[in-house]
Amino acid sequence: MITQRMKYALKALMVLADEWQGAHNPLSIEEIARRAGTPKRFLEHILLDLRKTGTVVSLRGRRGGYMLVKPPETVALSELLRAIDGPIAPLPCLSRKAYQRCEDCTDEETCRLRRVFGELFWSYLILLDSLTLADLIRTPEGFGQLVAE
Repeated sequence: MITQRMKYALKALMVLADEWQGAHNPLSIEEIARRAGTPKRFLEHILLDLRKTGTVVSLRGRRGGYMLVKPPETVALSELLRAIDGPIAPLPCLSRKAYQRCEDCTDEETCRLRRVFGELFWSYLILLDSLTLADLIRTPEGFGQLVAE
């Protein structure tokens, strides 16, 4: 499961992506929090983290605020998950960026847990790596029915 922090980050990014598609104006933290329905006090820290990753930029001044740095189609969800929540692999020995050998493992090559979870994880990654912020703001026909079922 994604964390509440990640949900807040995605909601804020969806607001900024909607603004990118429209007027392309910087938005204050207050406005992002209002539109996203997220608490401002959490959003401040999240937006600072997103700024460090190069996903958003902050502009100072009366008309300042936060904006996306690049088009929503180029913002990968997998990278956002890693930036906000950390490693996404189910086992440390499967992580791309935070690899660690499992303490109780004697042989990664023959580890059945690694094999099965690795197959599952790589399938998940293929799908996750194909998704972008633009996919979150898109409202395809029939989505409501899919969720309700």
